[in-house]
Amino acid sequence: MRALTKVSIVIVSLVIGISSCKHSPEVLVTGTPTNNNGGGGGNTNPDPCDSNVVYFDKDILPILNSNCAMSGCHDAGTAEDGVRLYSYEMVLSTTKVVPNNPNKTEIYESLFSSKERMPPPPNAALSTEQKAMIAKWINQGAKNLTCNSGACDTTNVTYSGIVSKTINTYCFGCHNPANAGGGIDVSTYSGLASIAANGKLMGSINQLSPYSAMPKGGKLDDCKIKQIQKWIDKGYPNN
Repeated sequence: MRALTKVSIVIVSLVIGISSCKHSPEVLVTGTPTNNNGGGGGNTNPDPCDSNVVYFDKDILPILNSNCAMSGCHDAGTAEDGVRLYSYEMVLSTTKVVPNNPNKTEIYESLFSSKERMPPPPNAALSTEQKAMIAKWINQGAKNLTCNSGACDTTNVTYSGIVSKTINTYCFGCHNPANAGGGIDVSTYSGLASIAANGKLMGSINQLSPYSAMPKGGKLDDCKIKQIQKWIDKGYPNN
């Protein structure tokens, strides 16, 4: 009897143990997963850019750096009317920004002012696309959003396709025919090629000198610097 009882106890214990170790059926996931938080993603971009979202560092700051945060206007040194437009923190602390309301935000209002239009003449007014970008940023809450644009393409760097677009976005405001800072005009291929040849271009964008650092109030990201270096290494061709 005792032996039979012991066997019964063992059998009951096994049954209970097996029941408690049951797992839910494994769910198979199909399709391409989205990873916005990083970790274990391999080559997956942990923070991809959304074409419908305006990012301050990527979309807004280049416009301000190239057209407003320059000597004589709203850089750190001049700070006309106490306004500094070279960083997100300075934009919010030295100007009136009303999220979701461009018409009550000073930066946007000044773009259309007949008396104190920004940037002031003889500088060219912002393009329709640039104005729309600023309005969209404000309508999206005027946030300091960032993203990762992904892999850096340095295999097919051309003047017309990549280099001129980067220079016009970040440098044109300080180095154009009407405001050729340092006697440098980067609005044409010949003007840019001249400083590519003498080393001033890479010296400036690498920020090796605080007096010639370009662009003012910030630095190009590593990808853009690599692309311009690649173009120079190829002999800065005009194509």
